[in-house]
Amino acid sequence: MIMVRTAVKSQKKIHSAYRPDILIVSRVFHPEPGGIQDYVYSRCLETPERVVVLTANCPDAISFDQAQSFRVYRWLMPDAWNNKLAKWGTVGGILKQIWYLINEFLGGLWLFVRYRYRYLEWGHGYDFPALWLLSRLLPVHTIVYLHGNDLLCPLRHRSLKFAFYRTLAIADPVVCNSRFTCEYLNQHLVNSLSTSKINTMVINPGVIEQRFPGADTLQAQYQLRQKIRARWQLAENAIAILSVGRLVRRKGFDRVIASFPMLLSEGLNVYYLICGKGPLEDELRSQVLSLNLEERILFAGYVPDEDLSGYYAACEIFAMPTYYEPTARSIEGFGIVYREAGYFGKPVIATRIGGVADAVHHLESGLLLPPDSGMEELTASLSVLCHDSSLRAWLGEKGREIASVPNFECLPHL
Repeated sequence: MIMVRTAVKSQKKIHSAYRPDILIVSRVFHPEPGGIQDYVYSRCLETPERVVVLTANCPDAISFDQAQSFRVYRWLMPDAWNNKLAKWGTVGGILKQIWYLINEFLGGLWLFVRYRYRYLEWGHGYDFPALWLLSRLLPVHTIVYLHGNDLLCPLRHRSLKFAFYRTLAIADPVVCNSRFTCEYLNQHLVNSLSTSKINTMVINPGVIEQRFPGADTLQAQYQLRQKIRARWQLAENAIAILSVGRLVRRKGFDRVIASFPMLLSEGLNVYYLICGKGPLEDELRSQVLSLNLEERILFAGYVPDEDLSGYYAACEIFAMPTYYEPTARSIEGFGIVYREAGYFGKPVIATRIGGVADAVHHLESGLLLPPDSGMEELTASLSVLCHDSSLRAWLGEKGREIASVPNFECLPHL
């Protein structure tokens, strides 16, 4: 029997009306940062009195769980295990996958005995064999959430593809984070198997206030802005462009850097803040040196969530012109950083690729470039926003309006 670790004994008293009838399962969950984590957590906040969560252990989990108005059960996943499995490469990845599957399956059974939940919501497309077994054994209604990258593994292998389809066919509905994810699912799964359609719906991610504590008012954001700009010695009239993400080629950091000579030639007092780490960092730094832009391109490195709000507040423009790279083993299912920029009232420059068109509304919250756009289009868009403060303000305000928490009320059981 797998022991499921729980923080309930040390958790604050749950309201007497707490009668959970929904089990939400996710291999990742807050306080660990990430897009899936944010999405699943915002779903829990929709009906906290009805949900119980099953997930893996992570650092700082106990203190986080104590603060919630719903119960969180976690299976053991010590850091030492993670580190050892990572060293074993593919074998370690397979063993970790098996460990997740066992805990999700047996944990789901155990929690059914305890709560007799009627609805099973699977937070992603990962570990779907455990979902299939639970849905076959238990009298529950299932819902699956898909985000983009969680589609790739089962779609690469025909045997997994068919099993994945059979699992999703049980769900009612399959909730996709963007129109792109929904279309990708139908094109690469349903159409390729020439089978009947899956019941799908789209619920875009949004930004929850808990993601950025201490930044819930304009005054608080202004103070955060001043702090970051003082740290990097940015004058008040300087224009700061921001990118946030893992430093990989497809994110387009190099293209923003390449646009700077032209922007500076226009007399703009412009800087570029890059938040993130990744394999492209050395190449980006070399590019900066070759263009003599050391004083203009500022590498902030990895920025924890509690500090990231200051960077969003400190910039005038958020730019991340992601482009399609055939060798990349990922797809842009949505792009929550674009919504986060909007939450802080910042206009966005992005590329119409993947689910980005759902995250950024062209000429409403930002400017969307064509997928095949080159440097001229990007530089021109940056130039327009750098010169036009009123346009920046208008787009930023629209961005605030659409950055709200996703609405899960349209789910059939809510």
